[in-house]
Amino acid sequence: MAERKPLRETTHDPRTTNQRANRADEPAFVYFDLDDTLLDHRAAERAALADVHAAFPDAFDEVSAERVQEVYHHHNEPLWERYADGEIEKAQLKRLRFERLLETLAVDSVEPERVGAHYIERYTHHWTPTDGALDTFARVADRFPVGLLTNGFSETQHAKVERFPVLAERSDAVIVGEETGFLKPDARVFAHAAAEAGTDPAETLYVGNSLRSN
Repeated sequence: MAERKPLRETTHDPRTTNQRANRADEPAFVYFDLDDTLLDHRAAERAALADVHAAFPDAFDEVSAERVQEVYHHHNEPLWERYADGEIEKAQLKRLRFERLLETLAVDSVEPERVGAHYIERYTHHWTPTDGALDTFARVADRFPVGLLTNGFSETQHAKVERFPVLAERSDAVIVGEETGFLKPDARVFAHAAAEAGTDPAETLYVGNSLRSN
């Protein structure tokens, strides 16, 4: 996995913030997941794949946009699991998901690297919050120290945070799994996040969308 990078600078130290007294039933720090919790990753992914299908009409002339979606997910999700388990590297994941997509669809008139690059470029244009999520995040941040704990590619996840000012400005910590050497649901990334927040894991709340990956 990628070498861990330093956290983005924040306006105050969460360790100082967390010295305040908390009620026994309140968290000392709240982490939020990013994809499909605060931001609608699935919608952005669907839209980017539709853009891929439209951008290469000669390659996909006999393949429906729905079939592209189906085959991509068939390969992408197991590859992410292998990446999380340390079986493949980041560069392999990026290449294999589109290489296998094209192989399965018997498309050989376009290189997987071109398809992958176009997907990433279009994906960035479709980032939107899930309904009410950013308002909820801000309201929680008014009461507790908050941060982000996410999987995904480091450069992509940090770009998402910077795209939405409330996330960049209100987060006391931004933890991207690949920068720690572990991906959710590995318990070590949660322990790392609690340490960065300066809190005990038992006093740290995590808000996510999936029991399997969170």
